[in-house]
Amino acid sequence: MKNIKKLISLDNPFRLFYHKIRAIIANLYYGFPSRNMKIIWVTGTNWKTSTCNIIAKWLIENWEKVFMFTTVNIIMWDKEIQNDTKMTSPDAFVLQKLLKQAKKEWIQKAIIETASHWILFNRIWGINYDTVILTNISQDHLDLHHTMKDYVNTKLQIFKKLITYIRKKWVKKTAIVNIDSEYSNLFTNETFDSLYTYWKNSDANIQIQNIKETEEGIEFNLRIPWDDIKIKSKLRGEFNAYNIAAATSCFISEWIDKKKIPKLIEKITLIPGRLEEVENNEWFKIFIDYAHTEDALENVLTTLKPLTKKWKLITVFWATWDRDKTKRVWMGQIVSKISDKIILTQDDDYSEDTISIIKDVLPGIERAEWEDFWVIPDRKEAIRTALIWAHPWDVLLITWKWDEHIMMTNQWAIDWHDKTVVLEILKAIDNNKIIK
Repeated sequence: MKNIKKLISLDNPFRLFYHKIRAIIANLYYGFPSRNMKIIWVTGTNWKTSTCNIIAKWLIENWEKVFMFTTVNIIMWDKEIQNDTKMTSPDAFVLQKLLKQAKKEWIQKAIIETASHWILFNRIWGINYDTVILTNISQDHLDLHHTMKDYVNTKLQIFKKLITYIRKKWVKKTAIVNIDSEYSNLFTNETFDSLYTYWKNSDANIQIQNIKETEEGIEFNLRIPWDDIKIKSKLRGEFNAYNIAAATSCFISEWIDKKKIPKLIEKITLIPGRLEEVENNEWFKIFIDYAHTEDALENVLTTLKPLTKKWKLITVFWATWDRDKTKRVWMGQIVSKISDKIILTQDDDYSEDTISIIKDVLPGIERAEWEDFWVIPDRKEAIRTALIWAHPWDVLLITWKWDEHIMMTNQWAIDWHDKTVVLEILKAIDNNKIIK
């Protein structure tokens, strides 16, 4: 069966029809549970998970019952669990079942991370959504979409169709768009009841101003219609200012008192696997992040580089598997440009060979092996080596596996969690079982 699937391209009309039929049956079976909820889609290339988490946790702090589904985690009102499906957007039957459960628990709002695969495969069929957020657009998934034009047009579909979906009483059809993109006009030119735009320039109606990165996180001003909001957040990175602006736009559209926003932001200290810091006794900083595109990787490295001051930025990284192979060289170039020391290692292989993926990345690394650059295919050995190398005040970034709890090899899935592996090795170092 697996071999047959491989013969059918991802965008084959029969495959797309199959997924649409599954979505129709799932909605009929579970009784279209989204019809009585406010549905918020969050789409984009990067930053979807963080934006979803910020919105959901703000709403919960505001005493609202919410359901949330993201790549990393699932929230069902007062319960939060990890997402072990390894999917940004789940199978139609999985999501409809969860929405049905949410409905039974009297949850009235759902925040759902939405990938381009999900849109193309018609898995969104029957979900009557009300707000759609575009976090950003950069190259990704060209294995499926082939061109940036097709990729952007797929994302654009949920904006085009927003106004046509069934209306719920007192609920406006709202779009929220990050306008830092050459494609943003395509999204803002569609028809909505309400449109909110955000970015750093004066063209946006939610303006991000005076971003300052501190030891504790970020500080900046948000200029919103008729007011300014001073923001302090423990989330790191300029990109998180954009995520907070997207969430603030959503909050304003929900008519939530803007005076509450700064306090709500301060309460969010961590998004699992998104520039997550690992505490340690070795006097250096360790961060774990997804960073699965060249744009995301550059943003994270640029955020961490100033923390090193005169010390070193060490990066353990990997390139994408089974998907857009054109990104591999570019990701290598970015790491080579910004990092002081590099270890290229393994991640999910799926049907590919670890070494062949590494060979695709190598042309982008603008230094010879052994010149502050090493290839260590075994991921645990790569992390162990990086931790042994690191000196006080260095900064270590481990990318790609984020908060996942499994790793896919050519044969099967194995238990894996970057943070747990890091803590195990640090414990061995502390107990002098590993000598630095």
